[in-house]
Amino acid sequence: SAVLCANHKLLPVLFCVCLCALGLLDNEDVRVMMQGCNMVKVRSSRWQKSRNLRLLDDGLTVWCESTKSSRKAKARQTFAVTEVECVREGCQSEALRRLVGSLPESKCFTVVFRGARKSLDLLCPCEDDAQRWVRGLLGRFYSLTLYTWIRGYLRRADQNQDGKMSYDEVKRLLQMINIDLSEQYARCLFKRCDRSGDDRLDHIEIEEFCRELLRRPELDAVFRHYSSNGCVLATAELRDFLGDQGEDASLNHAQSLTLTYELNDWAQKNHFMTQNGFTMYMLSRENDVVNPDHARVYQDMSRPLAHYFISSSHNTYLTKDQVTSASSTEPYIRALNQGCRCVELDCWDGDKGEPVIYHGHTLTSKVPFKEVIETIAQYAFKASPYPLILSLENHCSVEQQVVMANHLRTILGSKLLTKSLSAKPLKDLPSPEELKGRILVKGKKLIPHLGQLSKDGSCASFSSSSEDEPASSNKNTPKKDPAKLSPELSDLAVYCRSVPFRGFENTSEKPPNEMSSFSESDALRLIKDSGKLFVRHNSRQLSRIYPSGQRLQSSNYDPQEMWNGGCQMVALNFQTSGEQMDLNQGRFLPNGRCGYVLKPSFLRSPTSDFNPEITGGGPGHIPTQLTIRIISAQQLPKINTEKASSIVDPQVWIEIHGVAIDNARDKTHRIDNNGFNPRWDCTLSFQLQVPEMALVRFVVEDHDHTAKNDFVGQFTLPFISLRTGYRHVHLLKADGSSLSPGTLFIHVKVTRGYPIMC
Repeated sequence: SAVLCANHKLLPVLFCVCLCALGLLDNEDVRVMMQGCNMVKVRSSRWQKSRNLRLLDDGLTVWCESTKSSRKAKARQTFAVTEVECVREGCQSEALRRLVGSLPESKCFTVVFRGARKSLDLLCPCEDDAQRWVRGLLGRFYSLTLYTWIRGYLRRADQNQDGKMSYDEVKRLLQMINIDLSEQYARCLFKRCDRSGDDRLDHIEIEEFCRELLRRPELDAVFRHYSSNGCVLATAELRDFLGDQGEDASLNHAQSLTLTYELNDWAQKNHFMTQNGFTMYMLSRENDVVNPDHARVYQDMSRPLAHYFISSSHNTYLTKDQVTSASSTEPYIRALNQGCRCVELDCWDGDKGEPVIYHGHTLTSKVPFKEVIETIAQYAFKASPYPLILSLENHCSVEQQVVMANHLRTILGSKLLTKSLSAKPLKDLPSPEELKGRILVKGKKLIPHLGQLSKDGSCASFSSSSEDEPASSNKNTPKKDPAKLSPELSDLAVYCRSVPFRGFENTSEKPPNEMSSFSESDALRLIKDSGKLFVRHNSRQLSRIYPSGQRLQSSNYDPQEMWNGGCQMVALNFQTSGEQMDLNQGRFLPNGRCGYVLKPSFLRSPTSDFNPEITGGGPGHIPTQLTIRIISAQQLPKINTEKASSIVDPQVWIEIHGVAIDNARDKTHRIDNNGFNPRWDCTLSFQLQVPEMALVRFVVEDHDHTAKNDFVGQFTLPFISLRTGYRHVHLLKADGSSLSPGTLFIHVKVTRGYPIMC
């Protein structure tokens, strides 16, 4: 520690020690990254520029410096490691894939950022450097903790970089970390820690100041409630706490928690958990609000496909709006990495006989169909082993449809499903388990009818403006004459045969491999007018819902209403963040994020009496009361970063998204000028008639008296995945990425079978 602190003397001892405990500075890969590396930034075969990349000593920031020989001020560009979504080895970006063969793949990697920031394609001087940077980014940056977070702020607050902090520098630190202490309290705390009396805090005094800032009195109170002496938790006391939490209270589990989270050797040897160990455990993912059993595939995956909600994307190729944005393979990678199991491909005739994908008759750019299929082949099963459905919207000529079919067969190979799994007559769709590792094509199927055969004996009529969608489709294309369908492409539609919806008559006689697409307005009309029949229809047939054509900015509709009706493929614009995508992320959070979630039993029965519009409990539903106490929050970020004195005034909303009768929202009061450790102790209660369908959404806002409140963070999860007891909610940003270290501290209580109040 002494050597490390000598090398980092501008930083407080506390945080160097914390980094040592994390193993960050002991890691050879990270040390190499801190020394820096000359790389080449690649955009194309012609645009390749030298750059020096170095991890700064705050452990949070990568500096990308131009190495031009000019004496002028060198251009600097930095990115925070918390902005990194993933790192891809080799030539795995759109730009680098086009340079395969001309660049050594073992020396290349791509840094992919969250949000709209462009990816960074890099070529290292040697394979070892590339491996170290990939390992360093992948292995260390996702484990950054609160201590690293504050360490970075301390370094920035120490304006003269002398390793000590004046009162003014401390006040600057407090503003940075989003806390507004009263002048009297701040000076009192500063003087109490300034043991040397020189009006400056040295390393040891800063450590004491930060320890006081990080104190969690609400956690201390929970600890003291279960501790007989207020100093340690004996194993029996820890087991009492675990029992009240509603989780495994066995001796083995209690002892394993002590061994994992207790850092004091004496306490660990004597099977005690100190207050520090308890805090470590309470902040860990092991104490998360989400049931850890749901982080793996735990549901029955042997039922027919129609019995599952299936994570589905609309206009997957678009990066932004539906009129002028770019079409790219990148959104497919992002969607597939999020567990999406149904992606859309709008296919049109391209130059030189090669079909392209784009939003027809708009200014969106075009991406080759072949490149999209190559990307899908590579990423189809990285996040989930269960079947991937390609929703083809076919606008191509017969000739280019043949090209499409050939690319699908040759590129996807054995992954592509080209025939039924069984020769027996189909009674139900196969299961996700049976279709594991297979790619299914959703499209039109040639079914010759008398008088419709062409000279070659094969002809089918379908609207080339949309695969199977009515004239009210969201595709802004003029209606064309019926076009022909290539037999080669037709043969690939096996279990997802697109047909127009013709009503609910003779539902039981319809082939289970026929599916229909519905606009959001058509689906809502069916749910409201014929909800029970739609539920029964969806117990056997697949339904895909797509957004209205008026959503030119790629906005989204409320998916919950469609799930209430049992619709499986509720397709959303994954490129557009917001409440609707939060709900989608929450819906597919459980079952290992595999993109398939088993529908409740009342949505799987062909004789179901469930009507999503009329739900007053009913058979099989247990009315439930959900009570959540919002206790406190930790390390909420500043919203107005341009104004140093701006501090968040947080308030928390809890929203219930489910059947209409269960939809509700309520909020806490606001806390003025404290985003660091605001405390509410506010209890909110909700009554649920159909808890199996409910999503619980936590939203933190920055209260504003004169304008709309600013979004700070959120987290959404199914009610069935919610754990009772004292829990931390790890908040997410608007784009779905982690807001670490921002959390909510809550207590959850669930009472089943409560009396219905008139």
